[in-house]
Amino acid sequence: MASKTQIHPPKPPKQPPKTPQKQWSLDDFEIGKPLGKGKFGRVYLAREVKSGFIVALKVVFKEQIEKYRLHHQLKREMEIQTSLRHPNVLRLYGWFHDEERIFLILEYAHGGELYRELRKTGRLPEEQAATYIASLTQALAYCHEKHVIHRDIKPENLLLDHEGRLKIADFGWSVQSRSKRHTMCGTLDYLAPEMVENKAHDYAVDNWTLGILCYEFLYGGPPFEAERQTDTFRRIMKVDLSFPPTPEVSADAKNLISQLLVKDSSKRLSLRKILEHPWIIKNVTG
Repeated sequence: MASKTQIHPPKPPKQPPKTPQKQWSLDDFEIGKPLGKGKFGRVYLAREVKSGFIVALKVVFKEQIEKYRLHHQLKREMEIQTSLRHPNVLRLYGWFHDEERIFLILEYAHGGELYRELRKTGRLPEEQAATYIASLTQALAYCHEKHVIHRDIKPENLLLDHEGRLKIADFGWSVQSRSKRHTMCGTLDYLAPEMVENKAHDYAVDNWTLGILCYEFLYGGPPFEAERQTDTFRRIMKVDLSFPPTPEVSADAKNLISQLLVKDSSKRLSLRKILEHPWIIKNVTG
């Protein structure tokens, strides 16, 4: 990797470099500090030399892609994320590769992972939780219109920009399809019952996850968490949902969560109805 340059992120320019057909290379970027490390690579702060535009450069190692046979999944992720244009979806501006690595040029989210914020604070105030849920709902409504099911919404996959705006950042498990799917994927605590039971699933798995996230934002942990994986599975299948007396959470919030964590996927609250829910209307700020 090129030598590290100290990059202090300024307020981002309004537009990324306008070169959609450009053949990018590593020479086009000054590489800054590491932002994170994943199973298959790392993310660095970077600056496009000509425009000074700040981006996040995700480096994926081809050896890992080969080893885990992820060609198809990575290609799908890149195609889906490149096609999406929404204020609450992280942009993928382009990509390039060399002999050993694939580089994804991503929008830089100055605020980092929502997961970190949640771990620091333990839980969120209702106004903040409702604002995040509303943003996510709007982003998912846009994705669903494009026939994209995300399938892995969780705090680690949500980033915050320099204004505190929420961004869906990882489309690794996403699929673009009009038909029901059968692949079990995602993260255990956030899986919908139909996935746990290996049944066909559709867009409603994302609606379920909004209920899980809403609960986690307000109580500090997902609702069906258990020490053993088999117990988590069982609790999800039974929808073994309960609301502890502390912390104190409003009846409206509990009502929204209860209407999303419904076993019959056709009866879960629709995304439009989420945005019309009294708890959202009362609490959303900005």
